[in-house]
Amino acid sequence: MQKLTPNLWFDTEAEEAAKFYVSVFDNSTLGTVTQYDPASAAVSDQPEGSVMTVAFELEGQEFVALNGGPQFRFTPAVSFIVNCHTKEEVDQLWAELSDGGESICHSIHTHLAIDTAGPKTSMASHGS
Repeated sequence: MQKLTPNLWFDTEAEEAAKFYVSVFDNSTLGTVTQYDPASAAVSDQPEGSVMTVAFELEGQEFVALNGGPQFRFTPAVSFIVNCHTKEEVDQLWAELSDGGESICHSIHTHLAIDTAGPKTSMASHGS
C-alpha cells in the first residue's frame, strides 16, 4: 500500500471515470467498488446502493474515485503529470484523454487536457 492515495471527487461518474482511465493507461486495474449503505446514504444525500468509491491503479499509482455529489468541481488547480518517452506516446495519450474534453494548452512537448469526467492531465515528452 502506498502512503498517499489521491482521492478524486465526482458527482456521480466515479465508476465511469475509473474505467475510462484504466482503459487508457497500460498496467492499470480496477479495484474494489463500494456502495452507499443506509447510514452513508442518509448523511450524503446519495442513493442507497449507488456506487460510493472505486479504487483503481494506473501504472502503479493508486487512486480512489468518490461519488460525493455536486459540492466540489474539478479545476485546473489540480493536475497530474504523465511522463512519456516519445512524442508519439504523448500524442496517443493526448488523443484518448482529450476526446470529449477541452484542451487548454497544446505544444510540441506538453499537452494539458481537461477531461470532462475528471482532473486535468499534463503530458510531457522526455525522449525523442
